[in-house]
Amino acid sequence: MFVWVPALLVTGALAAASLDSATVEYATVAQEEIFNGRVEAVNQSTVAAQTSGRVTEVLFDVDDHVPRGSVIVRLRDTEQRARLTRAEADLQEAGARRDQASNDYRREQKLFAQEAGSQSALEKAEAAFKSATAALEAARARVAEASEQLEHTVIRAPYGGIVVERHIEAGESVQPGMPLMTGLSLESLRITTHIPERLIETVRTWHAARVLLPGVAQGSVQSDELTVSPRADAVTHTFEVRVPLTTSRPGFYPGMSVKVAITTGEVQRLLLPASAIVHR
Repeated sequence: MFVWVPALLVTGALAAASLDSATVEYATVAQEEIFNGRVEAVNQSTVAAQTSGRVTEVLFDVDDHVPRGSVIVRLRDTEQRARLTRAEADLQEAGARRDQASNDYRREQKLFAQEAGSQSALEKAEAAFKSATAALEAARARVAEASEQLEHTVIRAPYGGIVVERHIEAGESVQPGMPLMTGLSLESLRITTHIPERLIETVRTWHAARVLLPGVAQGSVQSDELTVSPRADAVTHTFEVRVPLTTSRPGFYPGMSVKVAITTGEVQRLLLPASAIVHR
C-alpha cells in the first residue's frame, strides 16, 4: 500500500526535531513594586565667604569641572595682610617683654635665696612674669587669627565636582556668610524615591531595592543599604527612601529620573533561560 505524505509536513517535522530545547522551572524570586526616583549628589554644598573683601578673581564658571583643593575665588587681601603684619609685630614685642620679665624674675629669685632681696620684690617680679606670659599668648592668638583671615581670602573647592551655580562676580564686595559658589560631586550619587505609608514596614523588613539602569539592555544595580526616613510627609503621606549607588556606573547624573524596584516580599515564578528568548 502506498501512502503519500506531503513534503511540507515532512519538512516541518524535521525542523521541529532539530530545534534546541530549554528547561523551565519554578523558583522563588523577589516580589517588587516599581517607583519613580531621582538621582542626586551626596556631596552638594554652597561655599560661603569667611572674611570680608572685594572679589578680584572668579576662576570657574557654571558647568566647569573643579578638582579638589583648586582655588575658585580670590578676594583682595590688603587689609588682612596689614592686620597680620601688625599682629606679628605685637608678637615680637610681647616676646621681648616676656623675656625681660623672665630674667627679672630669675634675678629676684636668686637675690631672695641669698637673703639679699625682699619678698615683695619677688612677688612683684613673679606677677610681671605671669602678665608678660599671658600677653605673649594673646599675641600668638592674634597672629593665628590674622593668618586665618588671610587664608580665607583664597577660597578653595572642598571636594572635586562641577559648578552648578555662581553667586558672585569679580568686583563685588562680600561679607562673612555670603554665598559664593554652589557645586556638587559626581563621585558619590544616590537615588531618592517616595514610598506610600502602607508599604513602609514591608520596605523596612526586606530592606532591598534595584535601581533600573537607563536603556533596555543595561540591567540594574542591586542595593541592600536603604535609608528610610523616620517620618512621613504630612501632605503626600509618603516616606522618603534613599538608595546609594555603590558602584561607579556610567549614565547617572544628578537630576535624572529613574525607576526603582523596591522589594516587598517573595513569590514563586516560572522561569526560563534568557537565551531561549528572541528579541525582535
